[in-house]
Amino acid sequence: MTGPLSVVPEPVAGHGLLTGRTAVITAAAGTGIGSATARRLLAEGADVVVSDWHERRLTQTAAELAEEFPARRIASIPCDVQHTEQVNELVRGAVEALGRIDIMVNNAGLGGETPVVDMTDEQWERVLDITLNGTFRCTRAALGYFREAGHGGVIVNNASVLGWRAQHGQAHYAAAKAGVMALTRCSAVEAAELGVRINAVAPSIARHAFLDKVSSTELLDQLSEREAFGRAAQPWEVAATIAMLASDYTTYLTGEVVSVSSQRA
Repeated sequence: MTGPLSVVPEPVAGHGLLTGRTAVITAAAGTGIGSATARRLLAEGADVVVSDWHERRLTQTAAELAEEFPARRIASIPCDVQHTEQVNELVRGAVEALGRIDIMVNNAGLGGETPVVDMTDEQWERVLDITLNGTFRCTRAALGYFREAGHGGVIVNNASVLGWRAQHGQAHYAAAKAGVMALTRCSAVEAAELGVRINAVAPSIARHAFLDKVSSTELLDQLSEREAFGRAAQPWEVAATIAMLASDYTTYLTGEVVSVSSQRA
């Protein structure tokens, strides 16, 4: 498809939506939605803690962000969301670095491409543990902090349209993302009494260098072409929606999953 919406737009400038806020973003190293979210939140005036299990990429990303946003406070804390103690330390370290946490973006997730009949227990469990259990661990730690701090906050989870839709070879990932959606809804009901809003984004396909490296180019091309715009999203387009959900533009929105997709129904 070709047309006006098939052309990738330029990122919009920040509007100060998050001035004075602090944010933690998991899986924020590299070229994907996490690092794009860090940039978007910084552009909107927030100070950020970026986190990832890959320390070299994390250090590099933090240095790039510091150069790009010299007026903002930026810290980096390694964390593997498979380990509760590391998640708890991430929250403690973020408070030490920035003084408080206002926004938690749970972006960590792991995919794969294996039919159920060939899938091992290890493949199933690893995807579920990082994608769903990791989001649970980070949500639990953030809510514990917000309960003690008493100032409320926002949590934004990264789900996927595969939580609703079927795709060959993606049963583990789809099950995990459907779980993230359910976790978002249920935890949002509980978090309301703490003054915390919890929502999620559900991207269809956001294409970036790392995804192209670990996935079939043919498959990514096919998925992109199926989109109504005839192209994949850019990571910053998903990040912009995350910033909106973290901002005061959505103060009456909680427990919702917002599809960031141009797919036809």
